[in-house]
Amino acid sequence: MTLRKTLLASLAILALAAAPALAGNGHGGGNGGSHGGNGGNGNGGGNAGGNGNSGATHGKSASAAGHNKSTDDSASDDSSTDDTTTASTGKEKNLHAKLGRLNSLQRNINAYMNSKSKKFAGIQAYVTQAAAAQNAQAKLDAANAQLTADQGKLADLTQQLADLNATDTTGFTPEQQAALDAQIADVQSQIDAQNAAITADTQAVTDAEAAVAANPAPTDASLDAALTDMANKPVDADVTAWAKDTLAGKIDAMAAATTTP
Repeated sequence: MTLRKTLLASLAILALAAAPALAGNGHGGGNGGSHGGNGGNGNGGGNAGGNGNSGATHGKSASAAGHNKSTDDSASDDSSTDDTTTASTGKEKNLHAKLGRLNSLQRNINAYMNSKSKKFAGIQAYVTQAAAAQNAQAKLDAANAQLTADQGKLADLTQQLADLNATDTTGFTPEQQAALDAQIADVQSQIDAQNAAITADTQAVTDAEAAVAANPAPTDASLDAALTDMANKPVDADVTAWAKDTLAGKIDAMAAATTTP
């Protein structure tokens, strides 16, 4: 009986001694048991256990914080993109709202060039003047290009004539001399024709310059006035820029339809 009590006491002491160390790790356990003979049975046991979640909780919090940061950054990027898109869309909507009746300028040119409405009179005059100025400038450009080309040909012919005249005819047979004389005469004839062409070119340039002077391109001020007559809302710089861009293709079409050889 004494031996059993002593053994149980020893096991209890061991269990108490192990409990603090195991508790520090968050897990602990101790079991003790004895079996005694001599017709008697005895059981003894001790349990010690603990759970610590501070480390796990900390890890989970850090992970959550990291996840939230990534989400926030992504949201920030999306917000920036949305802001840019919204600003652009807002600007377009704002310009569209400013145009009012001027939206009609996007229609086929014949739709408003043939209109009898006085609201379109200023725009009709602007487009007509712009097309005439464009045609006049195109003719001047073509005349100058032709003059330059003919002057280049004349320079080549003049050099050919100089080379022919510098030919050493020593020992030439009468036939060879006759052939050379024929070449010189042919080149001289071409030079005469080229000089006549250059004279005509020069006159064409003079006439084209006069046409350009008589058909000046319309000014931004005249466009503003035409837009103001047509519009039912105030005209500002954005509206004028939009109108110039929109009318550019219409003016090209008008110029092509009214050009003359």
